[in-house]
Amino acid sequence: MKVGVIGTGNMGTILIEALVEADALHPSDLTITNRTLPKALALKDKYPEISVVDSGEKVAKESEAIFVCVKPLDFHKIIMDIEPYTNISKCVISITSPISVRQLESMLACSCARLIPSITNRALAGVSLLTFGERCSPEWVSILTNLAAQISIPVKVENDITRVASDIVSCGPAFFSYLARVFIEGACKTTNIEEQTAILLTEKMLIGLGELLKKEVYTLPTLQEKVCVKGGITGEGIKVLEAEVRDMFEKLFLATHGKFHHELEKIEEQYGTPYYYSPSSR
Repeated sequence: MKVGVIGTGNMGTILIEALVEADALHPSDLTITNRTLPKALALKDKYPEISVVDSGEKVAKESEAIFVCVKPLDFHKIIMDIEPYTNISKCVISITSPISVRQLESMLACSCARLIPSITNRALAGVSLLTFGERCSPEWVSILTNLAAQISIPVKVENDITRVASDIVSCGPAFFSYLARVFIEGACKTTNIEEQTAILLTEKMLIGLGELLKKEVYTLPTLQEKVCVKGGITGEGIKVLEAEVRDMFEKLFLATHGKFHHELEKIEEQYGTPYYYSPSSR
């Protein structure tokens, strides 16, 4: 299968690297481009058999599956540019939450889908989020699901939970990395531990935590119960978290959804098509 990628920023690059290193795609199957070509050429340096072209139109012409990995407000022009080079046998895939498959279908006659990756997919782990258009063929549903399964656990989501699902899966690593950094800073400020030692211990603790969950030794609730002995030191720390954290994450999700809806207003003006619609029966 010939696959095209328009946009090789952070997520476009992660998607390409994950698919190639999982042997889901051979570099020779990929045609890529970026607004600033040196970013795309850097991937060709790593994978010489990748084809780099100078426009989205050329990507669409050469590809069967076309991943559009650009900022939401840049999508509309890209879709207009590539539309003449799409047909019923091809599939255009968005990787960003503010662009719905319905909006893609309003401009394209081909199959349309959304595949939201996570940085964790770079380690061939974590979740990717899938949404399929009403006209997306069963063949493309199968192809994209199988492709995503080689770098992640694919989970199908509808529009009404896409933003929160993306907050958890795609933004979550950044949120929890920030919390880990603050955790390390707190340890260094209040004790004699060296920063590099605190970083090493925290990273290894997080890896171990992930392994416990992966192997289903414990669930998140039972992990806390096992470590937090009544009247012990961990319990004192939990009391601080209960007092300080409280509604922090509620505010976080309100903030991300506020930004999301602000983007939707601008995007709906471009497409003349609302983001939300009745869930597909697919």
